[in-house]
Amino acid sequence: MKPKYVEELEQGFTPLTVCEEASRCLLCLDAPCSKACPAGTDPGKFIRSVRFRNFKGAAETVRENNALGAICARVCPTEKYCQLGCSRSGIDKPIDIGKIQRYITDFEESIGMDILRVENEDNGKSIGIVGSGPSALQASVELRKLGYKVVVYEKEEKLGGTLRLIPEYRLPDRIIDVEIERIKKIGVEFKTKVNVGKDISLEEIKNRHDAIIIAAGFSKGKCLDLFKNNDNVEIAFDFLKRIKECKGKEKVSNNILVIGGGDVAMDVNTTLKLLGCKNVTDVVYEEFCEFKASKKELESAQRLGVSIIDGYVPVEVNNKEVVFKHRVLDACLKIIADKIILAVGQYADVENLNLKLVKGEVNSKDVYLTDDPKVFVAGDLAHSPYDKTVVGGVRTGKEVAHLIDSKLGGKK
Repeated sequence: MKPKYVEELEQGFTPLTVCEEASRCLLCLDAPCSKACPAGTDPGKFIRSVRFRNFKGAAETVRENNALGAICARVCPTEKYCQLGCSRSGIDKPIDIGKIQRYITDFEESIGMDILRVENEDNGKSIGIVGSGPSALQASVELRKLGYKVVVYEKEEKLGGTLRLIPEYRLPDRIIDVEIERIKKIGVEFKTKVNVGKDISLEEIKNRHDAIIIAAGFSKGKCLDLFKNNDNVEIAFDFLKRIKECKGKEKVSNNILVIGGGDVAMDVNTTLKLLGCKNVTDVVYEEFCEFKASKKELESAQRLGVSIIDGYVPVEVNNKEVVFKHRVLDACLKIIADKIILAVGQYADVENLNLKLVKGEVNSKDVYLTDDPKVFVAGDLAHSPYDKTVVGGVRTGKEVAHLIDSKLGGKK
């Protein structure tokens, strides 16, 4: 019997239900959902295709703008973007755009569609990309389409970067593998187990290519000073990585405290419940009205029985005992747990690269620049308004690719 962890929590649409959902679309002339998609995937167009049973056309629309369409369909916080713009919201509820896109990309895979292609001739120039997360993968596709040779350097054995930290019940490894295989087929070269800055210097990489993109994601979890050198504490990213590698085949304690209120914390909460933890208590700095986590992930954790306590800050730690104080109220809370998992933020491991970013305004191209005209950044390092999301990585990957092309003599 397979562990619950490896079974996708949310079931996809059937041919009947996807058409029923698409039929709810108001067919807006100037679709606000399409304007609200960071990746520019044009939901209005692919929903119309589904409505008229043109599933192949829908798949072509998705892939035209998003090389990670199947991944985004599963993990994008659509309630913050395309579904927020859906005109149907004023009548009952928005179209379930993510789920429709999931059906389309599953259909695409089931019939073996091969949509990604390189039509431009090689232009004789080469781009090196450090990291293989969402922004790196999308940038590699954009650059190949423009005729560049692209080499991706990944320090881990498996490609995908922070995508590999998303739990199996939300994003199966198989989906990541299929997306990357499509990218390999268009000629992107991948080199794994190469840690740029340690195994090979950035200068050496620069000498091999006409431009470099540093697309190292926020793959390291932060630790609060109070919890340092405590054997009962584990960082959320370390926990998620270990559980995904063993496909959920690990026993956990029955009383675990989680600290943090973002999507990573919700991933930890839900993972613990699926692994059989009886009591999962999540204490969060933010109050519910200012929560950072996706509404869908928060509700999923709550449905499974996770206790979420909002508005508290840890002030004292003694082994397995943590004392919290409320940010506003004159109230304290003491919790004793078998284990403590911290999900309090992330950072990129790029110290060995000596990067100096150009501080530009959000939404300007300056966010992709460094003090070296040959080195650019993308993804989390670019500090776009969509950072820390897969769809945000897709957007920055596209933008940095076209910025590089303009500087190397391509399209302006």
